Formats: sequence, C-alpha cells, structure tokens
Amino acid sequence: QVQLVESGGGLVQAGGSLRLSCAASGLSFSSYAMNWFRQAPGKEREFVAAITRSIGNTNYANSVKGRFTISRDNAKNTLYLQMNNLKPEDTAVYYCAASDFVTTASRAVTYWGQGTQVTVSS
Repeated sequence: QVQLVESGGGLVQAGGSLRLSCAASGLSFSSYAMNWFRQAPGKEREFVAAITRSIGNTNYANSVKGRFTISRDNAKNTLYLQMNNLKPEDTAVYYCAASDFVTTASRAVTYWGQGTQVTVSS
C-alpha cells in the first residue's frame, strides 16, 4: 500500500518560512519523480515544484521561483519543500505527488498524499 504523508504545514506570518516534508512508503521512492502541488479554496490544483528521480534536477512554478526549494533524500524516502518569504497568496493545501516523469500536470500524477494546510497571514 502506497502512502505519501505530508507534514510541516501551519500558520505563519507573511515573510516567514515553513518546511514541508513528505514521507513515502510502499513504493520504490527513488524510481519516481516527485512533485508538490497546491490547491487554494475555490481554485484548481496547481503545480508548485518538481524534482527528478536521482540527479535531482528541479523545476518550479514562476510564482514560487527564488522563494521555494524542493529536495529529496532517497535514503530516507522523504521529499521536502523549503518555503521562504511566504506570501498570503501561498495559502493553500499542499500535496506531495509521485509521478513516472517530472510533470506540471496533475493528471500525470500516479500517487497523491492527503495534503497539509499552509496558511499565510498578512
């Protein structure tokens, strides 16, 4: 049974930082590209960041580039998202996702986590 379990969300003031983690089990973690998506109330789920299987090449949405950093530790089966200089518009539920290839499309995701809430106050 595949499980992706996010943690690290919470309430933070604008300009603050949070670090999200995603613990993976039940899958060969290093065989999957890993991604973060987010969904704000009333909006569609959107791509945030992605990282390749082993080399660790990364891709970011323009809205988070320079503020967020995605990383992974294949030995610990864990994905991370370091979020700095947070803005109120970053408020959303953040989802960890595993895919066969790096993708910006939610329809290409194979496995989803349950999500963790990030709220940024102004």
